[in-house]
Amino acid sequence: MGRLTTHVLDTANGCPGAGIRIELFRPGVGGGHNRIAVASTRTNADGRCDSPLLQGTDFEAGEYELVFHAGEYFSSWGQHDAEPRFLNRVAIRFGVNDPGQNYHVPLLLSPFSYTTYRGS
Repeated sequence: MGRLTTHVLDTANGCPGAGIRIELFRPGVGGGHNRIAVASTRTNADGRCDSPLLQGTDFEAGEYELVFHAGEYFSSWGQHDAEPRFLNRVAIRFGVNDPGQNYHVPLLLSPFSYTTYRGS
């Protein structure tokens, strides 16, 4: 049985990205903008979610989109950039072709850049 997980590392401050709001969506038909909300959570003190975003029969093949609320997080550090922020929300759209596998989508984050990859 597969599952979807994530975590955030704050590369600007050298620590886990604690308290970051994360939303998970399924794109609308044909990849359109009519997204379907699937889950919403916040990272814990270790920058991880307390439980998988999806698992078991809820985890299906298809496209997903994770949205990380980076602007809120950096504001909590006292960093108030001019609006609009360079990175306010980081959206990562990815595909799942085998929901029997584990998909881990980490985010390495700073106010001006991010990196992601498929982990295990």
